Amino acid sequence: MSVSQVVEIFLSKPSRILAFTSAVTLSALVHSEVGYPEKEDLTFGFIKLTDMAPLAIAYEKGYFEDEGLYVTLEAQANWKVLLDRVIDGELDGAHMLAGQPLAATIGYGTKSDIITAFSMDLNGNAITVSNSVWDQMKPNIPKSADGKTIHPINASALKPVIESFNDNGKSFKMGMVFPVSTHNYELRYWLAAGGIHPGYYAPLDGDTSGQLSADVLLSVTPPPQMPSTMEAGTIDGYCVGEPWNQQAVFKGIGVPVITDYDIWKNNPEKVFGVNEEWAEKYPNTHIRVVKALLRAANWLDENNNANRAESVEILSRSEYVGADFDVIANSMVGTFEYEKGDKRPAPDFNVFFRHNATYPYYSDAIWYLTQMRRWGQISEYKSDDWYMDVAKKVYRPDIYALAAQALIADGSIDASEFPDFSIETGFKPPLNEFIDSVMYDGRYPNKYLESFSIGLKGQESP
Repeated sequence: MSVSQVVEIFLSKPSRILAFTSAVTLSALVHSEVGYPEKEDLTFGFIKLTDMAPLAIAYEKGYFEDEGLYVTLEAQANWKVLLDRVIDGELDGAHMLAGQPLAATIGYGTKSDIITAFSMDLNGNAITVSNSVWDQMKPNIPKSADGKTIHPINASALKPVIESFNDNGKSFKMGMVFPVSTHNYELRYWLAAGGIHPGYYAPLDGDTSGQLSADVLLSVTPPPQMPSTMEAGTIDGYCVGEPWNQQAVFKGIGVPVITDYDIWKNNPEKVFGVNEEWAEKYPNTHIRVVKALLRAANWLDENNNANRAESVEILSRSEYVGADFDVIANSMVGTFEYEKGDKRPAPDFNVFFRHNATYPYYSDAIWYLTQMRRWGQISEYKSDDWYMDVAKKVYRPDIYALAAQALIADGSIDASEFPDFSIETGFKPPLNEFIDSVMYDGRYPNKYLESFSIGLKGQESP
């Protein structure tokens, strides 16, 4: 299928696309070759996590340069600084939490139109508790015949520990990386599935703590600081991406109790986000960036993860993640270690390309929006159409399709590695691969919200 056929498909179904013609030049519409980049010197931001890997690989393997792009990669202090610098134009784009472009677009936090045409990975997070909390949890967790802990561990095993804290006049505290992070929503999902209330946000009342009616107090901690903050006793556990769960194991200060793969199998994690105004000003540049990132993601997963050891060496460098090779390798090469010595196979702990990991699905965007509503960040009822409209504004499979088709045309990646753009709707089939087995269908967000015993639904407010 040619790029012009892809374009014809999108233009014949306007409900799938917003401002398509502003996103591509005429030459890109008609020909398989993308036009020259309007801007060649670019600066991209990232946080020191292993899932920034597509950026590092695209740089180190020369994929950006192949597209005529000269890129500088800059580590950022935290997610807020990163987002603000994209909004202000100091960064041309960045490795972002999947919830950040959505939250910015709807005005939760800083209001700005941010879009994404590239999902950076699936899975990659875990929930870790301190050694003392783990010791208190263990009597509540079943074991197999060989004495090993049975995974996944339900949060119900944590509930008696929290009750003990409360009985002794103490608050149980956990860290997550940002209010609209996957980590926040995964941690809340896991807790609620175990009958533990993680608290509400009430922005209309000026309460953005997320601790209203909470059994557990969740607060923001930057990813690299998670282990040391827990070791100091400021928090009792956390949800974070790698390598900061494995770091707790290596340091002997904590135990990961569950990975996000077991909370929501093959969940989308990070995206590459750009300012919408930037995308409209530099459409060819944007497509070429996505092309380079697609090649990098494919390299990371190809030949059954054969390149992962090399990627770990790259990521361990100080300019990228800067953690020890062995710590990063513990999760990046297809394993995950819970307690010391309890290393188990986890081939899909980090997924960068397979399972259509890079495709910006509307249904993924809508899931994040439902969690914002569930916990009060969206304070009022929204119609199903509202969720769809926001998803279409922020997630841009049209741009993704142009980049993918150009790679197919030049033989870089086979067409079979991508979704079939002639029939792709942007919605994954209904699935119930969550720890609580609740069915999710992105077409019916309000019906999904009604499925939960803990969380806002209908006309309820925090």
